[in-house]
Amino acid sequence: MADKPFGSVISDRMTVSVYEQDRFNVHELVAADALPLHPAAHVLHYGSACFEGLKAHRGSDGVVRLFRLDRHAERMRISADLLCLPDPPAELLTEMVRDTVRANLDDVPDPPGALYLRPVLIGTEPNIGAAARAARTALLYVIASPVGDYFDSSRTLTVAIETQLPRTTPQFGQVKTGANYAMALGITRQAAERYGADQVLFAPDGDVQETGAANFMMIDGNRIVTRALDSSFLHGVTRDSVLTIAREQGYDVEERNVGVPELVERTPQVEMALSGTAAVLAPVGALVLEGQRLTVGDGSPGPNTTKLRETLQAVQRAETPDRWGWTTEV
Repeated sequence: MADKPFGSVISDRMTVSVYEQDRFNVHELVAADALPLHPAAHVLHYGSACFEGLKAHRGSDGVVRLFRLDRHAERMRISADLLCLPDPPAELLTEMVRDTVRANLDDVPDPPGALYLRPVLIGTEPNIGAAARAARTALLYVIASPVGDYFDSSRTLTVAIETQLPRTTPQFGQVKTGANYAMALGITRQAAERYGADQVLFAPDGDVQETGAANFMMIDGNRIVTRALDSSFLHGVTRDSVLTIAREQGYDVEERNVGVPELVERTPQVEMALSGTAAVLAPVGALVLEGQRLTVGDGSPGPNTTKLRETLQAVQRAETPDRWGWTTEV
C-alpha cells in the first residue's frame, strides 16, 4: 500500500449494527458500500458522529493481532457519551472490529504496513427538529483499510506553531469527532501553503497542546516531556504506549504544561516527535513560529525517537514479548 495515499483503499467487507428501540442489534457482516442514510439524518445536520482508529498487524510469526483493542473501545465509548450518542457495549465494539479483520484477513499487509480499522458511530434519526436532543436511532459500523506510513518515514516533519486559535472547542477536546479535524483543516492547509508545514501544533495563548492529527512530545536525553492529560486534547493510545515503554527503559517522563518559550529555547538541544495510531512516532525536524524556521536538534530523526518507535513496532509485530497484554489475536 506504499503507493496509495493513507486510508484511500477500503477493504471489501465491513460490520454494521443498528441502534433502535434503546438497544444495538446483533451486528452483521456486509459489503463496504453506500450507507442507507436519510437526508434528514441527525448526523448530517447536528454533527452527532464519533470514530476510532486502530491497527491490526501481521506478526513475524504470520499471526494477525490487533493493538490495544480494549483501550480504543473504551475511548470510543467516552466519545459517544460526550456527544450524547448511545453507548456501544465494549463487547459489541470489540467483536465487530475482530470480525471486520477476519473478513478482510487477506488485506492485512506485511510489515511495515498494517490494516487500519475505523469504527464509526453516527446518529441517524430523520428529524431536523431534533437539534436540542440526542438522536433516538444510530448506526455503528467498522471499515478497514490496508495502509503504509501516514507520514513519509524517509524524512522529518515540519510543524508550524499556532498561538492564537485552538484546535477545537473546549467541550470536545478529548472527543474523537470529525468536527475537531474540520476546525484544524483550514489552519493546517494555510501552514502547508505558507511554510511547507506537515502539521500545526496548537498552543493557544502559548500553551502547547497537540497537533491536528497527533500528540506531541519532547525528548531530551533520557527525559520525555509531554502535556499532562486534560480535557483539552485527545488522550492518545500510542502516547500512552510510548510513555509506558519509555518508563520501563529508564526514561524520566514529565507530564506537565509546556509553554512556547520553553519549546523555542530547547529546540536546538532536544528531539521532538508526534505520536498517534497513524503517525506511530514521527520525528519532527523543524518548527515554524511566526514565519521563522527553527531546526530541531540537527534536523534529522533523533536516536531516542527511533529507538522508541522501533520498540513499539516490535511489540505490535510480535517480534518481542508483549508484557502488557496489549495485543489481541484475531
